[in-house]
Amino acid sequence: MADAEALHNALSELLRVYQFRDRDKICCYDISVTQCYALEALVDRGAMRSQALAEIMLLDKSTTTRVIDALVRKGYVERAADADDGRALSLRITRSGRGLYEKINRELIAEQAKMLAELDPTVRAGVTDVIRRLAKAAQARFVSGVSVGSCAPGCDTTCG
Repeated sequence: MADAEALHNALSELLRVYQFRDRDKICCYDISVTQCYALEALVDRGAMRSQALAEIMLLDKSTTTRVIDALVRKGYVERAADADDGRALSLRITRSGRGLYEKINRELIAEQAKMLAELDPTVRAGVTDVIRRLAKAAQARFVSGVSVGSCAPGCDTTCG
């Protein structure tokens, strides 16, 4: 249990720092962190329907629609007829959306490079793998419903 508590504390601290860093960096470009994640998904996976984006981002459909509406207004994403079903709409990143995402991503990666340079090479080799494995395990639990749907044991309120 001590290992789990130490991991929880370390991840909480890391995520808190990253949330503020992301907010401060990304919001300088007049988009939210969530909007940047949407751009990232469209860059990485290509055009997709809103429901697919919602699933990737672990958001409900209405929140995803608001995120996309803002990106469409700013000219970073466009809606077009879906290639498989012309009645449906597909989301595509625009040239300016891709350019913005790439600029933000370059800045964030430059920060990561500085941080990694401070680590011993033997630690550096495994840190990315460990973080990726933790993220994959956490996402699997979230998607399967293990970590959602109810509050903590003993909590009397309804979450969400």
